[in-house]
Amino acid sequence: MQIHFSPSMRSITISTTNGFIDFMKIKVAARHISYRTLFHTILALAFLLPFVFIVTALVTLEDVDNCSSLDCVGRRLGPRLLGRSGDSGRLVKDLFKVFNQVNSEEVPDGLKLPESFSQLVSEMKNNQYDAKAFAIRLKAMMEKFDREIRESKFAELMNKHFAATAIPKGIHCLSLRLTDEYSSNAHARRQLPSPEFLPLLSDNSYHHFIMATDNILAASVVVTSTIQSATRPERIVFHVITDKKTYAGMHSWFALNPISPVIIEVKGVHQFDWLTRENVPVLEAVESYHGIKNYYHGNHIAGANLSDLTPRIFASKLQARSPKYISILNHLRIYLPELFPNLNKVVFLDDDVVIQRDLSPLWDISLGGKVNGAVETCRGEDEWVMSKRFKNYFNFSHPLIAKNLDPNECAWAYGMNIFDLRAWRRTRIRATYHSWLKQNLRSNLTMWKLGTLPPALIAFRGHVQPIDPSWHMLGLGYQFKTKVENVKKAAVIHYNGQSKPWLEIGFEHLRPFWAKYVNYSNDFVRNCHILGE
Repeated sequence: MQIHFSPSMRSITISTTNGFIDFMKIKVAARHISYRTLFHTILALAFLLPFVFIVTALVTLEDVDNCSSLDCVGRRLGPRLLGRSGDSGRLVKDLFKVFNQVNSEEVPDGLKLPESFSQLVSEMKNNQYDAKAFAIRLKAMMEKFDREIRESKFAELMNKHFAATAIPKGIHCLSLRLTDEYSSNAHARRQLPSPEFLPLLSDNSYHHFIMATDNILAASVVVTSTIQSATRPERIVFHVITDKKTYAGMHSWFALNPISPVIIEVKGVHQFDWLTRENVPVLEAVESYHGIKNYYHGNHIAGANLSDLTPRIFASKLQARSPKYISILNHLRIYLPELFPNLNKVVFLDDDVVIQRDLSPLWDISLGGKVNGAVETCRGEDEWVMSKRFKNYFNFSHPLIAKNLDPNECAWAYGMNIFDLRAWRRTRIRATYHSWLKQNLRSNLTMWKLGTLPPALIAFRGHVQPIDPSWHMLGLGYQFKTKVENVKKAAVIHYNGQSKPWLEIGFEHLRPFWAKYVNYSNDFVRNCHILGE
């Protein structure tokens, strides 16, 4: 190939001697094309034309007998230049027909499958499979791998469920050591609060927080974070309720680790005169009923048709079977007006929350005559966490549920609630709660499965005042994609879900918000090797 420039630079002649193109002449207008543009054009042509000449020669030489015209050369050359091939297109169409046919057929029983794609290719070569035989084996392999992935996912969820419901060794150690300390150390048994502060336990000019828990470490984090976030901690009274087996250890912790100037009361359920079996007969039934015990403590896989469940639905069903839902501590909040007859307004906190902002403004929020100030969970940025309506908690195929409830009614959150106890005492909330619990027991738990929130959603209907969502952020115990920047803005963050921050399965990027309130220098915490930051 030769390139010749005219003396005036007004034309360029490109000639070749390969027999396909004799010459190409380009005229250049003097005033419309710059030398820079001309240089780029020449450079492009210098690279492009040899490629065109070579491909054209190859196409012609491949099938000179069947392609003797320029039109034929163009038809064969075009797809190659454009990255298409007529033969490959037909092959894809043929394969699609075979795949479509095989998709509606069952895989033969006993079909021996290769373990890998490379083995499949090797068998195709050795056994000369036709397209249908290849498609059947490919389908069978994909179905097998899909089953194995589902099984491993369900096994992972089961293991996570067991990890979430078990007591970590460090926390169990902490409870045992503090219980032992209670029996041997007089300081661990000192009265809480001191006698001079007893009148403040019913003083409504103070801000009263109530928490029911058997987790000593979690309780310490809730109290510590509340105090450190408060602008006036001297106005705070904390009422910590626990069960009989944990009482000694819980009392020891707060007696040996006083948090001045806050007033802390630790009380066991056995110390409330009102909590008799006569007053809470439904709870006795819940704890003793064989079917209930078997449901929460039995085999969670037996009888379950996993093929009809997605992993997410299976995970939610497992969470609903947590034994904590039949604990009396989980039901105590429904008896607050009777347990604290002299208090008017309280804030109830779950033990898996962290306080990041002063909560005293909660006492200034008007509930408008309602009983329960709570964050609604049917709308929000996170479509998984904040999309809860009644249909997420109740079985609307049950006639009683379908008759009395609206599936699209907005749900609200337990975990951080403002309760007006004076307004509560004028209602029938507790009676309604008991009535629906009995109905669900009679129906063999077919009306709802998930713990204490469903009967509360019914009992508090018409008594809930929505509060700003920034007060209470949920989902830190199951939403891995929780944004850290959103966590920092919330007043209360709630690790509801299985991945509690004190467990190994807790989310690493969310644990520091909780762990910074753990006193890792404490001898009991250090000696029990509590999970660190």
